[in-house]
Amino acid sequence: MMTLPASVTTGTWTLDASHSEIGFTVRHAGISKVRGQFKDATATLEVGETLTDSKVTATIQTASFDSGDVNRDGHVKGEDFFDVEKFPEITFVSRHVKANGNSFDLVGDLTIKGVTKEVSIETEFNGVAVDPFGNTRAGVSGETTISRKDFGLTWNAVLEAGGVLVSDKVVINLELAFIAPAAA
Repeated sequence: MMTLPASVTTGTWTLDASHSEIGFTVRHAGISKVRGQFKDATATLEVGETLTDSKVTATIQTASFDSGDVNRDGHVKGEDFFDVEKFPEITFVSRHVKANGNSFDLVGDLTIKGVTKEVSIETEFNGVAVDPFGNTRAGVSGETTISRKDFGLTWNAVLEAGGVLVSDKVVINLELAFIAPAAA
């Protein structure tokens, strides 16, 4: 049985989106990495008596994708990639948590473009702090690598010198802050 630090109280913790980042990195033309992030997400962390009793759910609005390039953002939001009109959300629902040395593997169902696949997110608990406003916060970092093709994100272009424009491998990076439930 995995126990939680005493400073992590049971109950529903909510994502502090303004102090969190949900991003990803994908190799472009085989020579550089392009980064993007989602600006609109909600999530809850249901903390149980142990880690195995805890659960995470998250919803990301695909239209909030931002890579810092308006033309690329339009393409990624379009039918070739996220198709935000037809698939406005990406969701994650955890199934279980397991210890992995000093980190934890958060295993759950990731749904992108209507396709659900099990993923394992290697997470690191960054601690708990009370902010100047009296809110108790917990920080978590996470990372996983997915195949975008597994989720129906198959658009690509062949390069003249060989290879493709967008790699299949996508690294998802999470820097999350959760706020504890209000004291009763």
